[in-house]
Amino acid sequence: MTTFPSAKAGKGPQVRIPPRWVFTDLWCFLGFGFGAGLAPKAPGTFGTLVAIPLYLLMAPLSLGTYLMVVLLLFLLGIRICQRCEERIQLSDHSGIVWDEIVGYLITMIAIPFSWPSAVAGFVLFRIFDVLKPWPIRVLDRSIHGGLGIMLDDAIAGLFAALCLYGLLPLMSG
Repeated sequence: MTTFPSAKAGKGPQVRIPPRWVFTDLWCFLGFGFGAGLAPKAPGTFGTLVAIPLYLLMAPLSLGTYLMVVLLLFLLGIRICQRCEERIQLSDHSGIVWDEIVGYLITMIAIPFSWPSAVAGFVLFRIFDVLKPWPIRVLDRSIHGGLGIMLDDAIAGLFAALCLYGLLPLMSG
């Protein structure tokens, strides 16, 4: 097991992680959303962008299969985020964006594909992920590790999905 030397300066979420760490460690490569989390500004937004092509691939799946894939990605995400966090020795680093990928896929559950719905889902998810209204903020502050990283974005995805379902009739004409 490779453990990277912890960056001592600054708070965890703001510390820049060297790209070689991300691209040489499978857990960090996945946790950092295939490298999207290395973006110097708004890594969560870049991580969510990675989810759009995944949604395009998954949109034709039956609802049951889509739900099973999302559940699997969520459960894997707990492990991925935990291991990545351990490797970089920083708690809930902003570059760990696997949770944003899964959160967006949760937002898009049972949404028929259209570009307006994909964009609306993206915007709604980012709003809930950034603002963290109750109970998302409580979960974010009280549950740590891989589960904590994943859980607040899953709830943000559920909130965004509820809003998106309400907007669908307005978007269809």
